[in-house]
Amino acid sequence: MQDSTTVAIIGAGPAGLAVAACLRQAGVDFVMLEKEQQAAPAWRRHYERVHLHTTRRYSSLPFVPFPKDYPRYVPRHLVVEYLDAYAKRFGLEPRFGETVRAITRQGRGWRVEATSGALHAWHVVIASGYNAEPLLPKFAGIDAFKGKTLHSADYRNAVPFAGQSVLVVGMGNTGAEIALDLAEAGARPTISVRGGVHIVPRELFGVPIQMVGMATRFGPRRLNDALFPVILDLVLGRLEKFGLRRPKQGLLQQISLASRIPVIDVGTVAKIREGAIKVAPDIAGISERGARFTDGSQGEFEAILFATGYRPGYAKFLEPGVEPGPSGVNARASDLGLYLVGFHNAVTGLLREIGIEAQAVADDIRQRQNRKKAAETLPV
Repeated sequence: MQDSTTVAIIGAGPAGLAVAACLRQAGVDFVMLEKEQQAAPAWRRHYERVHLHTTRRYSSLPFVPFPKDYPRYVPRHLVVEYLDAYAKRFGLEPRFGETVRAITRQGRGWRVEATSGALHAWHVVIASGYNAEPLLPKFAGIDAFKGKTLHSADYRNAVPFAGQSVLVVGMGNTGAEIALDLAEAGARPTISVRGGVHIVPRELFGVPIQMVGMATRFGPRRLNDALFPVILDLVLGRLEKFGLRRPKQGLLQQISLASRIPVIDVGTVAKIREGAIKVAPDIAGISERGARFTDGSQGEFEAILFATGYRPGYAKFLEPGVEPGPSGVNARASDLGLYLVGFHNAVTGLLREIGIEAQAVADDIRQRQNRKKAAETLPV
């Protein structure tokens, strides 16, 4: 006989832990499945220098703020420490080593097939993370390259690259910060930037950019998108001469339509100005010793690091034809009993959004369970 639970939570990262804590507080039973052997595996694997780009005050999970003695921008090892303490506080015990293979409809609920067997759940919360599977584009000539290649998911620190010329492909937050890490350690990084990129300082006139982003919700998007370039040129200077141009889409428009948050600068721009980090356009092809770029230039590199992003990966185990709604609570998710948490990239911060979504999802599930119980006790 298969196990049964009210809620199956897929993933024990920040989103899964937040949902589990909210369900526990609501008195709803659940089972949390995690394919790795410990909670928050993605945070444990992050490169060493990474910090939250959002403030401690607005990045904690429900019910438990970050300790007051943590710095404003919490480093990786303290995020892990916080998440471990969070799980312990609520008695959260994920089933580790459980790779989910399929989620299919079963009656009015769901059948979750995992490593140790099947689980029936009335509701499923997919919290497996936005960055579940690394994306590695296939560039012409990559197989001929004689140097080292790796995805940013496998990067830990700059020590192995000291003194080397390194091509970083992609300038999102990860690519920009890894390039900075490399430059500070004595490597010679070049960032290949495809298209335009929005860049903002971590703090604008002393105010965390996260709080600035929160304030923009109260003004017209078009007006804010028109004002941001003017303000950012004053703060960062005009960056076109360094090969960094803005996209045609406005900053807030790009977040809304493409879920792409801007690069939050923690020192990369200064290194670009100094010449310690070079900027190149998109790659046209890769050779044995380097790369050719779309503007006709070329360079020799000893390593190529792909900061080319990730994909969520949950579609491969969902029943064909099942389309969950947007991240958080919405009519489709509620009707299906199938929720996503942690898949909304916002300038206000992913962890902050996770906390909001987790509480809303737990409340929606609790209300639906209460209605179900009430209907079952009605006289026939």
